[in-house]
Amino acid sequence: MRPIGGRWNPRADFEATVKAHVRHVTDEDLAEAVREGDRVMAAATTTPELNGYHRAMLEHIGVEASPELLAALVRDIPPTAVLETFPDVIPTLTALRARGVPMAVVSDAWPTLPDLHDALGLGGFFDAYAISAVLGCQKPDPRMYHHASEALGLAPGDCLFVDDSPELVAAAVALGYQGRAMLRDGDAAPNEAGVPAISSLTELLDLV
Repeated sequence: MRPIGGRWNPRADFEATVKAHVRHVTDEDLAEAVREGDRVMAAATTTPELNGYHRAMLEHIGVEASPELLAALVRDIPPTAVLETFPDVIPTLTALRARGVPMAVVSDAWPTLPDLHDALGLGGFFDAYAISAVLGCQKPDPRMYHHASEALGLAPGDCLFVDDSPELVAAAVALGYQGRAMLRDGDAAPNEAGVPAISSLTELLDLV
């Protein structure tokens, strides 16, 4: 999946939500808050708790992180309002599921990721999740990879790990997994790790 507008964090409605609660905040204030959020994410050893993440951003620009504002920033909204799947995702997952290929998600994310996948039409494809906020570690920690393969009942060598970070794929390969870097057309991420790459998920159908 990808964020509509290109930004994963904070959620796409962050600016509008803050402006609705704090009238004096400027666009530059909000841009600085987003930059602070990036710094918080970069410094974190595990996925930050959402309220703490938002509080750090708001307090950095002198905005009170009131309970009302924090609640508004995590209020339920349709996932399709801020996220979309790439066109090749559903057809590929459907084909893999039809072949009986077991699949797991290994993600640096919050515990609600399975619910988000359900809302985006991805529910039912995955047999297991290795989520950083649940396990207390992030990729490339071996525990992330091993949790997924063990949940599937498979040895590392029988698994194919796919990620849009070549470095994280290289880490999986070093642990004995097969790997492919997902580098779509126009993806700026360099493949300095030297791992095999694919440009569309449909290419997986020739590999498994």
